[in-house]
Amino acid sequence: QVQIVESGGGWVQPGGSLTLSCEVSGARLDFYSVSWFRQAPGKEREKVSCITRATDQTKYADFVKGRFKISRDLVKKRVFLQMNSLKFEDSAVYVCGATTLWNPDCFQIDMDHWGNGSLVTVSV
Repeated sequence: QVQIVESGGGWVQPGGSLTLSCEVSGARLDFYSVSWFRQAPGKEREKVSCITRATDQTKYADFVKGRFKISRDLVKKRVFLQMNSLKFEDSAVYVCGATTLWNPDCFQIDMDHWGNGSLVTVSV
């Protein structure tokens, strides 16, 4: 059974950095495309970044391009989201999803498995 656990969230000042981790257990990570989403209070969930299985193609939402980087470590079975130059509006619960589906545009893939999320708060 696939389980997903996010970690690495916390409080950071504007301009600071955080790295989120998405641990995928119960399956081989290289069989899965993984996406990061976020949801702020009162707002809809939005796609942040994703990485495809097998080909490791990545995609980023316009509002994080140049600031966030997604990567994965197959040995540690983790997908990381490195977040730099954080802004107030990046505050949200960040959730990781995974699926065995593949599409060169990984934003078009629906997730099958979800974590519970990790809270990121950007404030002074």
